[in-house]
Amino acid sequence: MPSRPLPQAIYTPLPTFFDKNENIDLEALRKHVVFTASEGTIPVLAGSMGEAVHLSRDERRIITQTARSALDEAGLHKVVLVAGVGAPSTRETIILANDAAEAGANFVMVIPSGYYAGGLQADGMAALKAFYVDIAAASTVPVILYNFPAVSAGIDMSSDFILDVLRATPNVVGAKLTCASVGKITRITAVAHGPDFMAKYPRVDPHQKFEVIDGFIDILLPSVAVGAGGAISGLPNFAPRVCVRLWELCNSRRKEDQAEARRLQGLIALADGVAAGVGVAGMKQILHRRFGYGQKPRRPLLPMSEQKADELLNNHYIESLVAEERRLGGNVGA
Repeated sequence: MPSRPLPQAIYTPLPTFFDKNENIDLEALRKHVVFTASEGTIPVLAGSMGEAVHLSRDERRIITQTARSALDEAGLHKVVLVAGVGAPSTRETIILANDAAEAGANFVMVIPSGYYAGGLQADGMAALKAFYVDIAAASTVPVILYNFPAVSAGIDMSSDFILDVLRATPNVVGAKLTCASVGKITRITAVAHGPDFMAKYPRVDPHQKFEVIDGFIDILLPSVAVGAGGAISGLPNFAPRVCVRLWELCNSRRKEDQAEARRLQGLIALADGVAAGVGVAGMKQILHRRFGYGQKPRRPLLPMSEQKADELLNNHYIESLVAEERRLGGNVGA
């Protein structure tokens, strides 16, 4: 498919919804991908929120095909899709990447496996660098690096490492940094967005700028100030308009917008602090209560208890975020 630039935007990592027998609920996926994309966010499939490690190769492909067809049928042809394809081996990751491209993904996001973390980090992370270079060379769509130390046995890609990968391959167009480091974002963008670097190390599409996507929306305001190209967060699953509005305000040059940006950043940070602590099961409960989707993750993960779900939905910071979404005219469900 034709190459498209990696958007500067708010990205929504979609959960994978299951029925009572743990089969994928494709109708729920169709509804939710159209909802989040219609509100101006970029859908991310089969990531950490999407329980990628619980999905088979065929299921990943079917999820991407279903999401693409749902968007196209809704007239959202221009919305790009990002698919998570990380796997323990280079070989399997390449297979998943090209499956995703054939199924309709425009970009693939690759997280390193933590199973052999020691070996991947030895010798200055030589094996991890080769992992990314090999995948980027074989992938038919551009690659996004995914740094998430908490689920990768502590593997934490430094700014120097990411820049080294950029120098080694032109098919890496972005990095999702779920490590809460504004300093790392600053260092990467200071080098990668420089005209000399861009001229010497262009991407496959020479018009594509390398984008750093902040993995925590609670630091979006300072991240945008140093060059971040967006944020990925679970919150747009139920409050997309607030998150998109914050993104717009962060990019505004009007002085009068800065106070509102700080207000929304505070509201979102407080809600995100709650949502980050409840994981996949908590997010599924929020979406179940609001939109009726299945609330169960795949085993061995267990669903959130009804008591904890009540506490979550009645949390003051979550309620405040939902109220703000309603004020902006968003669909907040039940």
